[in-house]
Amino acid sequence: MTEVMHDSRNVLKTALITVPAIVIVGSLMGYLSNSGFDNGWYSPLTKPGFQPPAWMFGVVWTILYSLLGLALAIVLQEPQSRQRRDALWLFGGQLAINFAWSPLFFGMHMIDVALIVVVVMLVMALTAARYFRRIRKVAGWLMLPYLLWLCLATALNYETGRLNPGADAAPLGITGEKS
Repeated sequence: MTEVMHDSRNVLKTALITVPAIVIVGSLMGYLSNSGFDNGWYSPLTKPGFQPPAWMFGVVWTILYSLLGLALAIVLQEPQSRQRRDALWLFGGQLAINFAWSPLFFGMHMIDVALIVVVVMLVMALTAARYFRRIRKVAGWLMLPYLLWLCLATALNYETGRLNPGADAAPLGITGEKS
Protein backbone atom coordinates (compact mmCIF):
# COMPACT_ATOMS: atom_id res chain seq x y z
CA MET A 1 0.00 0.00 0.00
CA THR A 2 2.81 2.43 0.87
CA GLU A 3 4.58 1.58 -2.39
CA VAL A 4 1.43 2.38 -4.41
CA MET A 5 1.02 5.74 -2.63
CA HIS A 6 4.71 6.52 -3.19
CA ASP A 7 4.38 5.61 -6.88
CA SER A 8 1.29 7.81 -7.23
CA ARG A 9 3.07 10.75 -5.63
CA ASN A 10 6.02 10.35 -7.99
CA VAL A 11 3.70 10.21 -11.00
CA LEU A 12 1.90 13.34 -9.81
CA LYS A 13 5.19 15.17 -9.26
CA THR A 14 6.33 14.25 -12.73
CA ALA A 15 2.92 15.13 -14.20
CA LEU A 16 3.24 18.61 -12.70
CA ILE A 17 6.07 19.06 -15.21
CA THR A 18 4.99 16.95 -18.20
CA VAL A 19 1.35 18.10 -18.42
CA PRO A 20 1.99 21.87 -18.42
CA ALA A 21 5.03 21.44 -20.69
CA ILE A 22 3.04 19.60 -23.37
CA VAL A 23 0.00 21.88 -23.06
CA ILE A 24 2.14 25.03 -23.24
CA VAL A 25 4.26 23.94 -26.19
CA GLY A 26 1.21 22.66 -28.09
CA SER A 27 -0.67 25.89 -27.42
CA LEU A 28 2.36 27.97 -28.38
CA MET A 29 2.72 26.15 -31.71
CA GLY A 30 -0.95 26.74 -32.47
CA TYR A 31 -0.64 30.40 -31.51
CA LEU A 32 2.56 31.01 -33.50
CA SER A 33 1.07 29.43 -36.62
CA ASN A 34 -2.22 31.31 -36.21
CA SER A 35 -4.15 28.05 -36.18
CA GLY A 36 -7.90 28.04 -36.13
CA PHE A 37 -10.91 29.71 -37.61
CA ASP A 38 -9.48 33.25 -37.30
CA ASN A 39 -6.66 32.44 -39.70
CA GLY A 40 -7.07 34.65 -42.80
CA TRP A 41 -6.17 31.80 -45.16
CA TYR A 42 -8.26 29.15 -43.40
CA SER A 43 -11.34 31.19 -42.56
CA PRO A 44 -12.79 31.43 -46.11
CA LEU A 45 -12.10 27.79 -46.96
CA THR A 46 -15.02 25.38 -47.34
CA LYS A 47 -15.11 23.18 -44.24
CA PRO A 48 -16.16 19.52 -44.13
CA GLY A 49 -19.72 18.96 -42.90
CA PHE A 50 -18.46 16.87 -39.97
CA GLN A 51 -16.10 19.56 -38.65
CA PRO A 52 -16.63 20.29 -34.94
CA PRO A 53 -17.38 23.88 -33.89
CA ALA A 54 -14.43 26.25 -33.52
CA TRP A 55 -14.61 26.47 -29.70
CA MET A 56 -14.18 22.71 -29.38
CA PHE A 57 -10.63 22.59 -30.73
CA GLY A 58 -8.99 24.52 -27.89
CA VAL A 59 -10.91 22.57 -25.27
CA VAL A 60 -10.20 19.18 -26.83
CA TRP A 61 -6.51 19.84 -27.47
CA THR A 62 -5.99 21.02 -23.89
CA ILE A 63 -7.58 17.81 -22.60
CA LEU A 64 -5.65 15.62 -25.04
CA TYR A 65 -2.31 17.26 -24.27
CA SER A 66 -3.05 16.85 -20.55
CA LEU A 67 -3.78 13.15 -21.02
CA LEU A 68 -0.56 12.75 -23.03
CA GLY A 69 1.39 14.49 -20.27
CA LEU A 70 -0.09 12.17 -17.68
CA ALA A 71 0.64 9.08 -19.80
CA LEU A 72 4.21 10.28 -20.21
CA ALA A 73 4.57 10.87 -16.46
CA ILE A 74 3.41 7.32 -15.75
CA VAL A 75 5.89 5.77 -18.19
CA LEU A 76 8.73 7.96 -16.94
CA GLN A 77 8.25 6.47 -13.46
CA GLU A 78 8.85 2.94 -14.72
CA PRO A 79 12.29 1.34 -14.49
CA GLN A 80 14.61 1.95 -17.41
CA SER A 81 14.42 -0.70 -20.10
CA ARG A 82 14.79 -1.01 -23.85
CA GLN A 83 11.00 -1.07 -24.22
CA ARG A 84 10.63 2.11 -22.14
CA ARG A 85 13.37 3.83 -24.13
CA ASP A 86 11.73 2.87 -27.44
CA ALA A 87 8.31 3.97 -26.17
CA LEU A 88 9.70 7.35 -25.11
CA TRP A 89 11.42 7.86 -28.47
CA LEU A 90 8.22 7.04 -30.33
CA PHE A 91 6.19 9.28 -28.04
CA GLY A 92 8.63 12.16 -28.41
CA GLY A 93 8.81 11.72 -32.16
CA GLN A 94 5.07 11.75 -32.66
CA LEU A 95 4.76 14.74 -30.31
CA ALA A 96 7.39 16.68 -32.29
CA ILE A 97 5.48 15.87 -35.48
CA ASN A 98 2.27 16.95 -33.75
CA PHE A 99 3.82 20.31 -32.91
CA ALA A 100 4.95 20.70 -36.57
CA TRP A 101 1.48 20.09 -38.03
CA SER A 102 -0.11 23.49 -37.24
CA PRO A 103 2.75 25.51 -38.77
CA LEU A 104 2.62 23.32 -41.89
CA PHE A 105 -1.15 23.47 -42.31
CA PHE A 106 -2.15 26.90 -40.96
CA GLY A 107 1.16 28.75 -41.33
CA MET A 108 2.52 27.45 -44.64
CA HIS A 109 -0.83 26.32 -46.14
CA MET A 110 0.65 22.95 -47.12
CA ILE A 111 -2.47 20.76 -46.98
CA ASP A 112 -1.02 17.65 -48.66
CA VAL A 113 2.25 17.79 -46.71
CA ALA A 114 0.26 18.23 -43.48
CA LEU A 115 -1.83 15.20 -44.44
CA ILE A 116 1.28 13.05 -44.78
CA VAL A 117 2.51 14.41 -41.45
CA VAL A 118 -0.76 13.62 -39.63
CA VAL A 119 -0.78 10.06 -41.02
CA VAL A 120 2.82 9.51 -39.87
CA MET A 121 1.89 11.04 -36.50
CA LEU A 122 -1.09 8.71 -36.17
CA VAL A 123 1.00 5.61 -36.92
CA MET A 124 3.74 6.69 -34.49
CA ALA A 125 1.20 7.61 -31.80
CA LEU A 126 -0.56 4.27 -32.20
CA THR A 127 2.75 2.44 -31.87
CA ALA A 128 3.75 4.57 -28.86
CA ALA A 129 0.37 3.85 -27.22
CA ARG A 130 0.90 0.12 -27.74
CA TYR A 131 4.34 0.36 -26.12
CA PHE A 132 2.94 2.49 -23.29
CA ARG A 133 0.17 -0.07 -22.76
CA ARG A 134 2.71 -2.88 -22.46
CA ILE A 135 4.66 -0.88 -19.88
CA ARG A 136 1.62 0.35 -17.88
CA LYS A 137 -1.85 -0.34 -19.25
CA VAL A 138 -3.31 2.93 -18.01
CA ALA A 139 -0.65 4.94 -19.88
CA GLY A 140 -1.63 3.31 -23.16
CA TRP A 141 -5.34 3.80 -22.53
CA LEU A 142 -4.78 7.47 -21.72
CA MET A 143 -3.66 7.89 -25.34
CA LEU A 144 -6.86 6.46 -26.83
CA PRO A 145 -8.80 9.76 -27.01
CA TYR A 146 -5.78 11.33 -28.75
CA LEU A 147 -5.69 8.50 -31.29
CA LEU A 148 -9.39 8.95 -32.01
CA TRP A 149 -8.97 12.71 -32.42
CA LEU A 150 -6.02 12.14 -34.78
CA CYS A 151 -8.32 9.99 -36.93
CA LEU A 152 -10.75 12.90 -37.08
CA ALA A 153 -7.89 15.34 -37.77
CA THR A 154 -6.72 13.15 -40.65
CA ALA A 155 -10.19 13.11 -42.19
CA LEU A 156 -10.58 16.89 -41.69
CA ASN A 157 -7.17 17.55 -43.26
CA TYR A 158 -8.00 15.38 -46.28
CA GLU A 159 -11.49 16.81 -46.78
CA THR A 160 -10.27 20.39 -46.43
CA GLY A 161 -7.84 19.78 -49.29
CA ARG A 162 -10.45 18.00 -51.40
CA LEU A 163 -13.08 20.70 -50.89
CA ASN A 164 -10.67 23.55 -51.63
CA PRO A 165 -8.73 22.89 -54.82
CA GLY A 166 -6.10 25.55 -55.29
CA ALA A 167 -5.77 26.33 -51.57
CA ASP A 168 -2.68 24.15 -51.08
CA ALA A 169 0.59 26.10 -51.31
CA ALA A 170 2.52 22.92 -52.19
CA PRO A 171 0.06 20.43 -53.72
CA LEU A 172 1.30 16.88 -54.11
CA GLY A 173 -1.84 15.60 -55.81
CA ILE A 174 -3.11 13.76 -52.75
CA THR A 175 -6.22 15.82 -52.03
CA GLY A 176 -6.45 17.68 -55.33
CA GLU A 177 -4.50 18.52 -58.43
CA LYS A 178 -0.73 18.54 -58.43
CA SER A 179 0.89 21.82 -59.46
